[in-house]
Amino acid sequence: MPTERRRPRFLAIQIKRIGDLILTTPALRVLRREIPDVHLTLVTLGAAGELVPCIPEVDEHLNYHYGHSNAALWSHLAVSSFDVSLDFCGTDRAAFMTFLAGANVRTTYSKRAHGRFRKHLYSHTTEASLKKLHTIDHMVALLKALGLNTRPELLRLVLPGSARAGASAILQDHGISPGQPYALVHAGTARREKYWRAERWAEVIDHLWARHRLPTVLTGGSAPEEAAHLEEILRRSRGKITNLAGKLSLILSASVISGCRVALGVDTAAMHLASAYQRPQVVLFGPTNPFHWRPRHEEARVVLSGHDGILEEKDLRQKLPERPMDGISSKQVVSALETFLN
Repeated sequence: MPTERRRPRFLAIQIKRIGDLILTTPALRVLRREIPDVHLTLVTLGAAGELVPCIPEVDEHLNYHYGHSNAALWSHLAVSSFDVSLDFCGTDRAAFMTFLAGANVRTTYSKRAHGRFRKHLYSHTTEASLKKLHTIDHMVALLKALGLNTRPELLRLVLPGSARAGASAILQDHGISPGQPYALVHAGTARREKYWRAERWAEVIDHLWARHRLPTVLTGGSAPEEAAHLEEILRRSRGKITNLAGKLSLILSASVISGCRVALGVDTAAMHLASAYQRPQVVLFGPTNPFHWRPRHEEARVVLSGHDGILEEKDLRQKLPERPMDGISSKQVVSALETFLN
């Protein structure tokens, strides 16, 4: 009797932020397309791990938590027989995971493979530079080091039915019935310099209600600064708003975002989620460069501080100085919105 062929075992390490994980998923789709029988183990960081049920390419999930011993994780990596490791982030922890996993083929970016230890740790590297690429393309480029065909894949996440049902129930509890259109606003961010003025958010929300009778759902976290920002938006707005900030898990937030009529926000993971579900969206950029982080589907609009109107592909630049968010007017955002709603 012929023996069954062993599936190749790959380890993918992405232990940065939620947005980085989302933008890594097209690379995982490329890997699955090129090696259909691959057994893929993905390591994520903290809350980002909640999204793994939305990534069908993953066979096994390991989660790293700051401030914990992570003994089970270290043990599992050490005893598993991986053939290939893919270090998408190049941090010291990711390098240690790569070492512990002991795969024959160990891959990362050339920039991350310097130093006495690292130059011997990694067997394959790519010169792909984030400075010259969109983040998705940078992640996919890691697979070039393995000689794989890196023809692009769309950014896509797949929601489990339980998440859709849970989000629908929460929306109904807050007066938004199934099938009722709503706008999604995610105004918060972990970086203070990305905040847009609360009064301008209020003006946009008021326009959505007055002109289109479109209620707004606010999503976000419960950190004090973000909560205060959202309270200021609520205080200033006369539109119809449902505030779900701090009340949803990450996967339920993703489900609420996936069902919106239009999504608005600054450059955060929430806008990457809207992109993953190809929702019409308006994303505000200032301190970060849209060349690297913008949504790229047809129904996305990018508004850049200091740039009139909607940012076009021809206006993108690899190098761009940080710009204050005050350079974006509410009129610019409303004009971008109307390309969807008129």
